[in-house]
Parts: sequence; structure tokens; C-alpha cells
Amino acid sequence: MFKPHVTVACVVHAEGQLLVVEETINGVATWNQPAGHLEANETLIQAAERELWEETGIQASPQSLLRVHQWIAPDNTPFLRVLFALDLPALQDTTPHDSDIDRCWWLPPEQIVRAPNLRSPLVAESVRLWQAAERYPLALLQAFQWPFSEGAPGSDAC
Repeated sequence: MFKPHVTVACVVHAEGQLLVVEETINGVATWNQPAGHLEANETLIQAAERELWEETGIQASPQSLLRVHQWIAPDNTPFLRVLFALDLPALQDTTPHDSDIDRCWWLPPEQIVRAPNLRSPLVAESVRLWQAAERYPLALLQAFQWPFSEGAPGSDAC
């Protein structure tokens, strides 16, 4: 059965800088937006908040939707990636709580776009989308009858 990986990511901005997380993949330090998989019993926005906190120690909520990408990774893994934007009033200290994250960096957008060590091409594309300044309201992602109760009408329907 086809089941794409559903992920969320946040482009976090403050004082002209964007936040990236660094993690070591196959011995190489790679950069990504704070991102991760949707877990059971959480909404997309809750997943974005959780991943932001786990990977950076920042507690904040996305303010807008940038894009939903359908992507097939080089290893043929299908992804559905929901990209959010978040503007903070000032740079914040970071403390990753996820052991997979080595450190966080506040960097100029162009440094990220040109970096040779991006986790995927979606990292640079996300920065370009953020720079384009087109934002969509979070209301586009409303959860319907959430959360489901066992046996509730429609709880097994998609």
C-alpha cells in the first residue's frame, strides 16, 4: 500500500537570519529547517510546534503556511512535506532536545541557499519560497472532528 511520509518543516526568521539545524547523516554534517514526521494523534501545526521545540528548544507556533510539497527522495521514498513560516521578534538561543541534532545556526538566507551540505533540495527551495513572501493562512489546515473517539461516526473514514 502506498503511504508517503508526512513531514512538517518551519522556516524560522529573526533579525534577517534563518534558523537551520545541523545533523550528521552518514558521517556528513547536513543542514535542514527544523523538521520531522507527523506523529499519531497530532495535527500538522502541533507537529511543527513539537519538532521546533525538540530540534531547537524554541517554543513557538507557525504563523503561516508556505507550501505543501509532494516529493520523491533519491532513494524513492515518497514525502508529503508541509512547510510553515514563523517570524520571531529577535534571535533566540537554541538548545536541541533531539539527540540527532548536533547544533543550530542562525544564518543569512543566501548562505543557506548556496550551502553544499543541505539535507535535501527542499531546504533551499523552502528559503526561496520564504523570500518570495507569499503566505497562506493556517486555517487552510483545519483538522476535521479532531481528535476522533473510538467508534465515533466517521472515525474510520478518510
